[in-house]
Amino acid sequence: MITSSRLVFLLLGIIAICAAQPVTTTLEGRLEFPDKTPFNITTRISLNNAEYTTYSRSDGSFVIYNVPPGIHQIDIHSPTHHFGQVKVQLLEESMDAPKCLEYTYPGAVKTPVKYPLVLTPYATYDYFEPKRGFSIFSLLKNPMVLMMLVSGGLMVGMPKLMEGLDPEEKEVMRKQMQAQSNPTEMLSQMFSMGNSEDSGADSAKSRRERRRAKKD
Repeated sequence: MITSSRLVFLLLGIIAICAAQPVTTTLEGRLEFPDKTPFNITTRISLNNAEYTTYSRSDGSFVIYNVPPGIHQIDIHSPTHHFGQVKVQLLEESMDAPKCLEYTYPGAVKTPVKYPLVLTPYATYDYFEPKRGFSIFSLLKNPMVLMMLVSGGLMVGMPKLMEGLDPEEKEVMRKQMQAQSNPTEMLSQMFSMGNSEDSGADSAKSRRERRRAKKD
């Protein structure tokens, strides 16, 4: 009698433990190329931002174990191809028939997909920009090349401009060019010009005052 009662309590304990365990299921899927061939590149697959992680097999199939009820997000982390993002809804009363929605990219229109999942890449990643060929227009975009062209044009065109000038104008231009080559001399000329303008203005003012005094 004691033995049978122990068996009854043992069975009740096992039943209670089984009832306390959460209900989980297994998510399955497969990766394929657009031409329906298996995606034979080993790829990391995560659920809920790496809460669960697995890898695809050589035939493109993958399995995620012990997934509880709720809404889950599947991400395909391929370094060469871009896959869409999948949202999976698992209900306790229908754990074997999840509802799946695929987003081509974040914010895109959701598309219902069948289960088990069959996912194909939408694009490939290009990490390197192709080398551009030689172009004369690319040289013209360089500021140094533009400065050299302008300087060369001035060197060629300046003598022709000087030919039509009077000797006095040539002398003035020669002095200006010399002053530009010597910053100290150029500054002194600027100050002397300013002083001469001030003195000229003062002398004109004094002449106007003398004229007014004579009239008075």
